[in-house]
Amino acid sequence: MAINRFKALDLAQTRQSTNVKVPSEKVTDYYGSMTFNDEVMRSLLSPEAYLKITTAIQTGSKIDRDAADEVAAAMKSWAISKGATHYTHWFQPLTGTTAEKHDSFFDIDLSNGKAVEKFKGSALVQQEPDASSFPNGGIRSTFEARGYTGWDPSSPAFIMENSTGTATLCVPSVFVSYTGEALDYKTPLLKSIELIDKAATAVIKEFFNRDVNKVIPTVGIEQEYFLVDEALHNARPDLMMAGRSVFGHAPAKGQQLEDHYFGSIPNRVNAFMVDFEIEALKLGIPVRTRHNEVAPAQFEVAPTFEEANLACDHNALLMDLMNKVATKHKFKVLFHEKPFAGINGSGKHNNWALATDTGINLLGPSSKPKENLRFLTFFVNVLKAVHDNADLLRASIASAGNEHRLGANEAPPAIVSAFLGSTMSQVLDDLEKMKDIEDITLEKGDNVYLKLGINKIPSLILDNTDRNRTSPFAFTGNKFEFRAVGSSANSAAPMTILNTIVANQLIAFRKDVDAVLDKGVKKELAIMEILKKYVKESKKIRFEGNGYSDEWVKEAEKRGLSNLKSTPEALDVYTRPESIELFTKYGIYSKEEMHARYEIELENYIKKIQIESRVIGDMAINHIVSTSIKYQTSLVENVKGQKEIGIDKSFYEPTIEMIKKISEYTSKIVRLQNEMTEARKEANNVDDIAERAHLYSTKVKGFFDEIRYAVDKLELVVDDDEWPLPKYRELLLIK
Repeated sequence: MAINRFKALDLAQTRQSTNVKVPSEKVTDYYGSMTFNDEVMRSLLSPEAYLKITTAIQTGSKIDRDAADEVAAAMKSWAISKGATHYTHWFQPLTGTTAEKHDSFFDIDLSNGKAVEKFKGSALVQQEPDASSFPNGGIRSTFEARGYTGWDPSSPAFIMENSTGTATLCVPSVFVSYTGEALDYKTPLLKSIELIDKAATAVIKEFFNRDVNKVIPTVGIEQEYFLVDEALHNARPDLMMAGRSVFGHAPAKGQQLEDHYFGSIPNRVNAFMVDFEIEALKLGIPVRTRHNEVAPAQFEVAPTFEEANLACDHNALLMDLMNKVATKHKFKVLFHEKPFAGINGSGKHNNWALATDTGINLLGPSSKPKENLRFLTFFVNVLKAVHDNADLLRASIASAGNEHRLGANEAPPAIVSAFLGSTMSQVLDDLEKMKDIEDITLEKGDNVYLKLGINKIPSLILDNTDRNRTSPFAFTGNKFEFRAVGSSANSAAPMTILNTIVANQLIAFRKDVDAVLDKGVKKELAIMEILKKYVKESKKIRFEGNGYSDEWVKEAEKRGLSNLKSTPEALDVYTRPESIELFTKYGIYSKEEMHARYEIELENYIKKIQIESRVIGDMAINHIVSTSIKYQTSLVENVKGQKEIGIDKSFYEPTIEMIKKISEYTSKIVRLQNEMTEARKEANNVDDIAERAHLYSTKVKGFFDEIRYAVDKLELVVDDDEWPLPKYRELLLIK
């Protein structure tokens, strides 16, 4: 392995930037050029078919067979003109990655034996991949293979170019079992989007503006990632198999100087960024921002916000695209939440808001009092939803990778809290102190908004609100930033939860206000009475301080806030009766789907920790211990030689101490590795999946840090020329 390390170093240090062919035209000329977008549909479809498709996109109505056939014919013609030879239903199973099953346009006409290019409406609308081979939580038996992908017309089909020069038409799709249960992330997301649309639109129409007919959840997803040289990556079995380094002593220079953040982007990295951004823009992914993140070798890409379904699709597609482009540049992208100990991990910040079909951001404050009452209504209801369902939000971001990150010095803690900034905190404090409605008298000509103090809300809250990077759920001026989502996650999962809990809260709000209105109270006063009540009830999740501090952990405990540190205990929230009742009530998940997802997430967690454990055992014994013993043997020979020629013992006593240290650490590693293997066997013999996950979380994972400590100590003792693995300084600082 030592040879592999130095070969990898030679390769990494001699890499040159890969030339990128930059389009000569403006971005606006090629943006979305590889998508079957509205412009393409309008030009290729008949007015009748175009109307049916756009209506289906806007209302969710079904597309009839004739229209589907016409769309398929147009899509095939367009795709072939772009070099496509195959098509696939592109979907997002519960594996955490995207999936594709490619079929050729090529077919044989059985009547005459001639070759034809065929793509019917039936093939566009539905495809049949094997449902039993994807995670299903027991919904499908191994021998029950049938499952279906179904076209989602609200997300444009796109062309994915291949390295061979050919291309594939990709049709964004849902994925369901033969019996109808959702086996993907997209299906429940679409249901939650429809739910919050109905709930928010009802509130708007009844209390504020009857002209609004649709409310759309929007998301802007900031994607953090690490970039390491391909050769160095391949010389580390842990990075290859677990996505993170299980060993590695901190380098002398990490991120402590904070000189990497927003610094000049290295040429080779910049070439990679330019390349994948061009391809992303062709696919209609509106990437706008690129920069160095805090940790060395860490970067970020961020798009303009989009409708939630499209944003989640685009983020999943972007991650796949980045991996493909990285290969061309001899890089590996690490999306793991904590690939390197001692420096910042990576998140996927989901910037969430609600927009109307009339162009209004419902979380945007205004200079007009009436509009600020609307803003306060949605703002306070979101806080109330987060307060009442904090554990569900925590469960939505629980994973083996995020478990390494949450609560560390760079990530929000496992405690769900909301940061509002001093301005909005003062607004809510004033609202809480507002007189009871029976004490507010309104005379003819009085301005109700002046009486309520709504006209005092600053119109530039966007500028008045600081950012708090330690908060898992922060208001940033005109949106909420859910910062705790892990960098490898599919954003559809937490967005489904957020959409559902906010929709549920808005439905409750409407009922609460109607109850006050029935008493003859003026509308504005009734709304403010309920908002005041909600502000009081949700106050304990508001926190403006340092979420990383021990003081906050103690304070949160006093407030009665949950601190679900491990993934298994966080996932248990899905099985609570109130959680199942919430999602089944609105048809987002059935009871069977809730239990299936719980089992899938637990199984995924177990497998991830199991892989890490096996990698640790393999590397510890076959790489670290064997290398250390060889080096120790050379030291023993050195001491013997010095003794033989009569050198004073005081001169080689430090070497003897080194030999003792190596013996101490290697024996400790071997002992701990054996104990970890036994703990893994014990866990594997447990039938109950929840108990098995708990054992992996506590007993098996409990050995990780101890073994790592001993290995990292050996890294400082063993000769650098003998050490088998690329070190942190090499992985992080060679660009």
